[in-house]
Amino acid sequence: MITQTLPKLSIQRSEERAKFDFGWLQTYHSFSFADYFDPQNLSWGALRVFNDDVIAPGKGFGTHPHRDMEILTYVLEGELEHKDSMGNIGVIKPGAVQYLSAGTGIRHSEYNHSAENPVHLVQMWVVPRAQNLEPQYGQVDYTQEDRLNRLLPIASGEKGVESKIAIWQDATAYVSRLEDGKLEFDLRQDRFGYLFVASGSIVLNGEQLGAGDAARLYGPLPLEISGNGELVLWDVPGLGAFAAPR
Repeated sequence: MITQTLPKLSIQRSEERAKFDFGWLQTYHSFSFADYFDPQNLSWGALRVFNDDVIAPGKGFGTHPHRDMEILTYVLEGELEHKDSMGNIGVIKPGAVQYLSAGTGIRHSEYNHSAENPVHLVQMWVVPRAQNLEPQYGQVDYTQEDRLNRLLPIASGEKGVESKIAIWQDATAYVSRLEDGKLEFDLRQDRFGYLFVASGSIVLNGEQLGAGDAARLYGPLPLEISGNGELVLWDVPGLGAFAAPR
């Protein structure tokens, strides 16, 4: 039986993330990933990876494999080029989202499509509800107006949530661009939320958050968000040792 008590709201400041400078890649890891390992910071519910990356012009990740993971990439600035072993090729621009369900296995590459400008993105991994699923790929473009002063669901596997991308988990990813705006969201009982500020400055339930800051949330918890900035919000179920106490 799990008896741990989780805080309703805890802040991870931008500088508290693990940072790596590879020259061609500046990356921040919110959770354990690659060379960064912290047994106390493996995931938040089913959200396993949240990386904030800036890739230099013409550079990127060569062909590499994945399996049994739902991978979502959201571009903030610049252009990202994708190729995979299923024959998919695409370029995603600011406001666009790319979905890769690795399932039984897939190989792909990701490069900065521009030879002149960097690309800034966040890549997020969610543990699927089952293993050995059929691999899938999707790409959707959104305008700034689509997410202006509202929470736009860009990917979801929850019943009752409409999204153009369906993922293999009872989870939803939202994005928003706040311009002197206000948002409300009710995180339900035993749900895990993760709110990331990509740019700008906001106030979340009385807490000031700036670019690169994030909040880990545990429901039930009503959220009140205001200010100016680009946001990403995940609503995910518990997972393993992070499941809700009973």
